Amino acid sequence: MTEQKFDEEKFNGEIRKFLKKVGITSQIEIETAVRAALSRGELDLTKPLRARIVLDVDGLGLRHVVDYDLALS
Repeated sequence: MTEQKFDEEKFNGEIRKFLKKVGITSQIEIETAVRAALSRGELDLTKPLRARIVLDVDGLGLRHVVDYDLALS
């Protein structure tokens, strides 16, 4: 069996690319949904929106949850 080499620098770059994609696409989706809800008159601007991101990494058994309240005003 041959020894596998781990390129930490390359892997860190892959993580950064993944997080950038998650951040950009998530922002677009949230902004689109907020605009639509506002146009329908469905948002109370005095109450924050509860946002949750769930990160699952298959092969590692990793599940990480981040909750955050997004203020609208």
